Parts: sequence; structure tokens; C-alpha cells
Amino acid sequence: MTDTIIVLDFGSQYSQLIARRVRETHVYAVLLPWDTPQEQVLAYQPKGFILSGGPLSVYDPEAPYIQDFIIQSNLPLLGICYGLQALTKALGGKVAPAYNREFGSAELLGIKPSLLLNGNDGPSVWMSHGDRIEEVPPGFEVLARTANSPIAAMGDEARAYYGLQFHPEVRHTPSGAKILGRFVLDICKCNGDWYPESIIDQTVNRIQNQVGNAKVLSAVSGGVDSSVATALVQKAVGNQLTAVYVDTGLMRKNENRWVDQAFRKNLGSNLIMMDASQTFFSNLSGVTDPELKRSIIGETFIRIFESKARELGNPPFLVQGTIYPDVIESRAAERKQAQRIKTHHNVGGLPERMNFDLVEPLRYLFKDEVRIIGEYLGLPSELVWRQPFPGPGLAVRCLGALTPERVSKLQKADAIFTEVLSNAGLLIQRTGDDAPMEGTAQSFAVLLPVKAVGVMGDQRTYEEVIALRAITTDDFMTADWARLPYDLLAEVSNRIVNEVQGVNRVVFDVTSKPPATIEWE
Repeated sequence: MTDTIIVLDFGSQYSQLIARRVRETHVYAVLLPWDTPQEQVLAYQPKGFILSGGPLSVYDPEAPYIQDFIIQSNLPLLGICYGLQALTKALGGKVAPAYNREFGSAELLGIKPSLLLNGNDGPSVWMSHGDRIEEVPPGFEVLARTANSPIAAMGDEARAYYGLQFHPEVRHTPSGAKILGRFVLDICKCNGDWYPESIIDQTVNRIQNQVGNAKVLSAVSGGVDSSVATALVQKAVGNQLTAVYVDTGLMRKNENRWVDQAFRKNLGSNLIMMDASQTFFSNLSGVTDPELKRSIIGETFIRIFESKARELGNPPFLVQGTIYPDVIESRAAERKQAQRIKTHHNVGGLPERMNFDLVEPLRYLFKDEVRIIGEYLGLPSELVWRQPFPGPGLAVRCLGALTPERVSKLQKADAIFTEVLSNAGLLIQRTGDDAPMEGTAQSFAVLLPVKAVGVMGDQRTYEEVIALRAITTDDFMTADWARLPYDLLAEVSNRIVNEVQGVNRVVFDVTSKPPATIEWE
């Protein structure tokens, strides 16, 4: 059986990121709610546990806690932020509100070398906490501190119990990956022999067990996620799958042609193209609230699929390309301590009643893992490395009222931006099997519900504004704005203003995530 690390989720925004960092060490990681029953947790035969952060204080009445069997397992433990505090409280230490809360970068000062912190790590770490450890539990020693946290790391080497007040899972802690690697490989003694193709085998088996001999519908959009999800399900069930592309009227320019070319060869007659743009625009008429847009799109989408399903003999399963950033931002109900950022149309935006069971083979994967799987499945590079596109389409990039005319403006502006970036070699790409990804991870145009005064041909104009968004990231949980060349931005702006009727101003978004999200709505 593959060596496994269990990440217990106490509600942190970064919980799945911990699991992802563990997988980077080629060790399988599973994320489970903190209160998962003992038999389900131990069924994985874990080699160790990582306790995530969380938004509450350990002394809050509703605060999650470490279940007794976790301690009684005598397996290595690593508590991160709230996980450290929960471990301290469970083992008899003292947690109290910090005099000065720590949010952001801090300098870590080593006190005692250990298997976890060996003294060669860089000093910069990322803090995000209001409580701190005042007294370590019996058997623990202080391993490191910061200016505001006298106990920033602690350890009981005899029991292989460790705690970190900082977040090693985020890129803002440069040595974080090495620290997690030591816990997983050196302390938990995992073999490090798990690779992405293992995801394919496990997922195919899971799909086959879920679906059996039933027929399956798959929603394809031309995006990376739905394409890889469809390919995985096709590998699992073959001709039981029928893929359906629904043109919502909110797709990228020339998307219909792209989807037909990309999928027709592999799916043949099992690819159905539908034009439902009039239905979507009708249902969204006058709607400007982004959450309501997502909800309407989710329900309309499902109802259309239900109608198509009746024509096809009512297949009971529907494939969706939901990935983990969708889930974590929507904050599905099972994560009790977490907070919802926004509803994704294919997660929280789905209607409560629908005639399908969902098949979501990518639900707990990050974008980069999805792309690796796509490559292993033999999907064409131009599809695997295509720019991400949100499920609600241009509805969340066309701020304000949705009309065919406004969406058409946005499609043209977005196509110009993509073309210029492509010509400059600045769309995301991988330069080799072991090379890092280069270029913008995601880039797009946004149409704002704002008009600005301009001058064209010596005449006053009063027209709409396009915002350009381009980010760099490897996990889509955090992101920075891309430092695009000024000359490139000037070229994009000039072309949009001249080629897209009804736009007279272009601006560039220089906000990171957080505090902003990648999409504007």
C-alpha cells in the first residue's frame, strides 16, 4: 500500500495546499475533516498526521480539537498554526492571545536544531495568527522564535511530535517545502514513490466503482479542467460517456470551433454541440449581483443537461471539471469552520435538486496536477496548457448587466490580449519535463460597468472601460500580478481601443491574491 500522510483540516484556507506540498515530495496525502471517524482515518494506514491551521481560537466553544485516537496512534504529528495550538492544548501546554498579532513575513530565529528545523533554513517565514503558545507541553522543547512569538516552533523528538506557528505550506516561507519534506521523509519515514500517474489509476478505479455500467454525460467547455475530467472518465468507461458542449453565449471568442476540433477526433459522434445562448441571456437579463449570476448559470446549466439527458435515455451521471480551488473558495458545507469566499457555479451554485449524481474526478487536485495528468493521458499540449477559464464563463468578467452586445465587446478585447501575449511567448508553458512553468498562469480582459470620457477623431466619447488581469502562480491559491512589459501593454491598449467599438479606455490590474481573487467576480 502507498505510504500516506493524513492532513486533518481545521478550516484553514491553506489546508489543501499542505496536501499538495506533501505530494510534491512524491508521498500520497489525503485531506480529511478534523472530525473524520477513526475507522475512516486509520483505513489509510497513515505514516503520520499534519494538523492544519484554522480561523478560530482553541478556546472558542465551537473550536475543533484533536481526537484522542490521533494521539493514541503514536504516529508522528506536525501541527501548523491552529494545529500547533490545538496540539499544545491537548497535551497540557498553554495557549493565550498574543500581545501583538502576527500577519505576514517574520524572521525566524533558531534556538535548538532538530530533525525538523536543522538550522540551515532561511529566516523568512509567513505568520497569520492571533493566539500564541505561552508554555510548551511536557516533553517539548522550544526550537525557534520570532520577535512576537517566543515559541514559533516546538518539538518532542522522542515522540516525533512537532509544531510550527508559521505556515510552511505557502511560498512566502521559502524553506517551507524543505521543512515539510523532512517531516514526511525523515520523520515519518515515507518512501517517496508516489507519482501523478498514480492519480490516474486510482481515479479510474474510483470512477468505475461509482458508475458501473451506467451511461455518463460530461460537460466540456474547452477549458483544461473539463477536458482532463472528460478524458479520465472516457478512460474509465469508454463508450458509456457522451460529452456535451453547451454554448452559453458567455464563452471565449471562437470557442465553438476550438471545442469541435479538440474533441471530435477522440469522441466522434459522442460529442454533442448545443447553442443555449438565448436561454442564458434571457435568464440573466437585468442580473448584476455576481452570486446570483453564478446561481442562475448553475441551475440553467443543469436544467439544460437534464433536458438533453431525457433525449439520451436519462444517463444518471454528470461529469464536471471541478478542481480544489473551486471547492475551497466556495467553502462547501462539510468544512464547518471555514468561510465562503465566493460560490463557484459548479460547486455551491448547483441547485439542491437535480437528476444527476456528479462525477468529479479532479475535485481534490490543483491546476498544475491536472495539467500533469492531462499530459500523461496524451492530451495535446495546446489543450493541456490552455489558459484557465471560469465555469460561469464571461459572466464573471463582464461586470454589471449581461447583454450580447457587452459580451461581444469583452470577447474581442480578450482575444486581442491573448493574441499579443501568445505572440510574445507570455502564455503559460513548460520548457521541459523538469523545468518550471513560465509565462502568465492566467490572463484575461474584464469589462467594467463604468463609462469614461475620451476623445476620438476630435470628438468626445463616453464609452466603457476594459481592465486587463494577468497573474503568476503555481497553485492558484495565492497569486501575484504579472510584470508585463510596458510596450506590450501599450500595444494591447492601442489595439483594443481601435478595434473594439464601444471601449475608449484600458487599465491594468496590479492586485495580488490575496487580498483580491483572480477573477473580478
